[in-house]
Amino acid sequence: MAEGDERWCVVTGGRGFAARHLVEMLIQSGEWLVRIADLAPSIKLDPSEEEGVLGDALQSGRAMYVSADLRNKAQVAKACQGAEAVFHMAAPDSSINSYQLHYSVNVEGTKNVIDACIECKVKRLVYTSSPSVVFDGVHGIHNGDESMPYPDKHNDSYSATKAEAEALVIKSNGKNGLLTCCIRPSSIFGPGDKLMVPSIVAAARAGKSKYIIGDGNNMYDFTYVENVAHAHLCAEKALASEDAGAVRAAGQEGLKRTVESYSHLRAELHVKRRDTDQPSKASIYLGSGKVADTLLWKDKKQTLTTLLALIAIYYHFFTPGYTIITAIAKILMWATLFLFIQSILPAKILGYKLEKIPASWFHFSEEKTRRIALSLGSTWNSAVGVLKAICRGKDWTLFFKVVVILLILNFLGRISFHSIFVTGVPFVFVAFYVYEKREEEIDGLVYQALSFALKLKSDVMRKFVTSKQSAAAQ
Repeated sequence: MAEGDERWCVVTGGRGFAARHLVEMLIQSGEWLVRIADLAPSIKLDPSEEEGVLGDALQSGRAMYVSADLRNKAQVAKACQGAEAVFHMAAPDSSINSYQLHYSVNVEGTKNVIDACIECKVKRLVYTSSPSVVFDGVHGIHNGDESMPYPDKHNDSYSATKAEAEALVIKSNGKNGLLTCCIRPSSIFGPGDKLMVPSIVAAARAGKSKYIIGDGNNMYDFTYVENVAHAHLCAEKALASEDAGAVRAAGQEGLKRTVESYSHLRAELHVKRRDTDQPSKASIYLGSGKVADTLLWKDKKQTLTTLLALIAIYYHFFTPGYTIITAIAKILMWATLFLFIQSILPAKILGYKLEKIPASWFHFSEEKTRRIALSLGSTWNSAVGVLKAICRGKDWTLFFKVVVILLILNFLGRISFHSIFVTGVPFVFVAFYVYEKREEEIDGLVYQALSFALKLKSDVMRKFVTSKQSAAAQ
């Protein structure tokens, strides 16, 4: 950039994840002097930034930091003074459920940015919007483009206020020579992300990522952060010249570079949970208490005692050929006799203290009773809702699910209690122990099986619906 040809641009929310990449890209282009606007009173650079492009630019004067709150019109106007272009990227965290916050920043803050651009004679404004502005939270979007209308109702306050702000930016196009553009990057990922990838890894380590939304064939867009930054540059150039075209940037490389940037999170670099103080997923599933210690053989004495007790129960109550009701009655009788004898024994026998079983073990508190009642009522209402849906005769997927569940229950009902006890007890004591030792391998196999089953179900349902539609057309 030749001296005297200085061109300033402003990046609001300039210390955000995507904005940092845009700032560096603007500096590296050599075409811009960059004004970084954000909430903090002063800028604090990461070690990598101090040694990099941003650190050099701040020292040389090719970049400067301005503390500005979008909700303060005077501060915004000061940040935009003398700028040729503004990249408006600031927004609150979308996960924060506060309509007042989102409205004050996304809507009122954007109004202040637009007014400041007009007042300071800024030529071009590029607004970072979101694809959620055209999503109602229910209906999928396939091959959507800028012609899609806003829904009557948005899924959350963030989306609703982003849509309102976007409409304001579009409406301001042409006012006093200001040219505007909105872009909608989806789920931004890449080096420097401190939210999405780390949260996914944390969820996976906690065993909370074993689920599939929909039938497994639904799609969702993710955008590499440098492609987002490049899109902002292309948008500004498109506004600056009718002959400029945005160069299409693919994302296969983006994924690779992102994965490489999170090499410190690779599974092989982390010690297994069973070698640390963190509980395994098997332990978490079992409640991380005495049951987990017993089934996972953490307390071998307790495990062996439990096994001996179960073997005694089996030989005394199930081998004689008792029915379920008879077996339960026998167990209750012996339990009652044990509790009676235990209650009349002295606190100490031959110097050994006897632990009494408190009555609170068998008592349901009012709160617990209420929760159980609510749970039962909710389950019943859900079942009634399913029945109503089936009676309408339109939801074939639900109908097949109910049929499969009833067939499974019918199969289980034919198995004797004796067989369940003989196979179930050893299986539980072995299965959880093996799962803890081979957690990753088993999770991988389960995921593959679920993916295959869901794909198969989706293919079958698609063919069924297609054949049904063809029959109706004939």
